[in-house]
Amino acid sequence: MRYLGLDLGTKTIGLATSDKTGLIASSYKVLHHDNNPKDCLDELKSIIETLDVDALVLGLPKNMNNTLGKRAEATLKFKEFLDSNIDIPIYLEDERLTTKSAEAILIKGDTSRKKRKKVIDKVAATIILQSFLDQRRK
Repeated sequence: MRYLGLDLGTKTIGLATSDKTGLIASSYKVLHHDNNPKDCLDELKSIIETLDVDALVLGLPKNMNNTLGKRAEATLKFKEFLDSNIDIPIYLEDERLTTKSAEAILIKGDTSRKKRKKVIDKVAATIILQSFLDQRRK
């Protein structure tokens, strides 16, 4: 089963994909939008078809006290939009601290600030997806 992980940002959507066995997540790409992630629907559908994706895993940015803030509400609205336009399951995965973890990984790898900005969303998507895959295995 192949999954596509999504890290929804205000101007980008980071993507990661799993292998066909659903064990390993890998960074894929970053989609850019102008404060409206719905603009990425056609490209997202094309990626789902090209990669033969069976399900989406969308990061849910909860607050540290487990409440939902504005970003989480925007993510839930985006999930509703995807549910009505894409005919595969969409799972939510807690993404607290994934961007910080992604940045730490990139800094440890001596990635320049300029390059980090370009890839951080797809690295965060990879962390979200791998966390989901690991939990499903248990």
